[in-house]
Amino acid sequence: KVGWYNAVLQPTFRLPYPDDTLAFVVLSTPSMFDKALKPFVNKERLKIIRDPVDQCVSHHLSSVKEKFPDQKVDIIFDYEILPSRKPKFLAQTAAHVAGAAYYYQRKDVKLDPWGKKKIYGVCIHPKYGGWFAIRGLLLFPNIQVPFLEQSAPVDCVSTQEKRIELLEQFNFHWQDGRYRDIIEVKERYSEEQKAYFATPPAERFRLLGLSRFTE
Repeated sequence: KVGWYNAVLQPTFRLPYPDDTLAFVVLSTPSMFDKALKPFVNKERLKIIRDPVDQCVSHHLSSVKEKFPDQKVDIIFDYEILPSRKPKFLAQTAAHVAGAAYYYQRKDVKLDPWGKKKIYGVCIHPKYGGWFAIRGLLLFPNIQVPFLEQSAPVDCVSTQEKRIELLEQFNFHWQDGRYRDIIEVKERYSEEQKAYFATPPAERFRLLGLSRFTE
């Protein structure tokens, strides 16, 4: 419910919907690269003019919207920002309140070893660890679900030592991706997918055989 999300945020980040409004948080799993992105690029090669992943997600979520012709469906993508430069929604908070992935933050560590350093939080999925992404929100403004019960996310990094290790790796060594394997995972990115996401965005087109300025 939108109200679960709004209840934990400052007013500037709240979504302008009634508390009981139905919303879905959309995640992409490791298999998205082969099952969705590569087929999309092959088919839409000449139409890709911005980030291929963003366009792929937009394409698929728009097709979900078309499955509900009688419903109003609002989509907010993870890459969208407000004129103030703030994100349109806080993806990791949304995933946590939806029970999809646990958002580990500094406040989850009792004996804080970081002093005045800025420490960012990170979501961990019980099945995929850090090998997943939060791609967007699907909101159904005309569907109210007052009786929907909230499910807590799985606390899969439960010891203080592991939480410190996770936040250390994510904040200070995120490039090597070790934080993604903080737990035993069922599936991770392929080597091809790792190479793609490790490449600066402007150069990713080359990996997919695309010209950056395709008409």
